[in-house]
Amino acid sequence: MKKRRKLNEKKFKHWKSTPAKGRLYFYAVEGKYGWSARYLKEVDEKEETIRFWQEIYDEKGKLREVHEKYPVDKGHIKLNEI
Repeated sequence: MKKRRKLNEKKFKHWKSTPAKGRLYFYAVEGKYGWSARYLKEVDEKEETIRFWQEIYDEKGKLREVHEKYPVDKGHIKLNEI
């Protein structure tokens, strides 16, 4: 568990505890045209991945798309299409 935790801390840099004693890791990447992506990984208390997804924000900071990658890759979902 410690090895996984260290790897997650190194890769994501930011995290917070969850009510289920797990962690939510995240980091952001700025795009060329003002948009940004935020990668999030939720793990349980054993540091095993529960969920991994990407959120895409426009230049105004509005959430525009979500791409859930794990446990099932659901592809990009545009939020105005829901």
